[in-house]
Amino acid sequence: MPTKKNSFEAELNQLQQIVSNLESGNVPLEDALSEFQTGVKLSRELNQKLTAAEETVAKLIDSDGTEHQIDPNNAAAPEE
Repeated sequence: MPTKKNSFEAELNQLQQIVSNLESGNVPLEDALSEFQTGVKLSRELNQKLTAAEETVAKLIDSDGTEHQIDPNNAAAPEE
């Protein structure tokens, strides 16, 4: 049975919990290192998901199906 990937929100909540645990200072060193590594991995995955979402959102599709990238600094003007 295939495993379902965590949603962005679930992974973000997990990362926030890791940060809270590490900030509390009540985590043994070995556990803190493991949690830190997990946090870095989650952070990279979340960044990739955000980048992919930004690229999807930054497209303007004409009625004929032609895609244009939108300049994030000037959303009113699609890139030619």
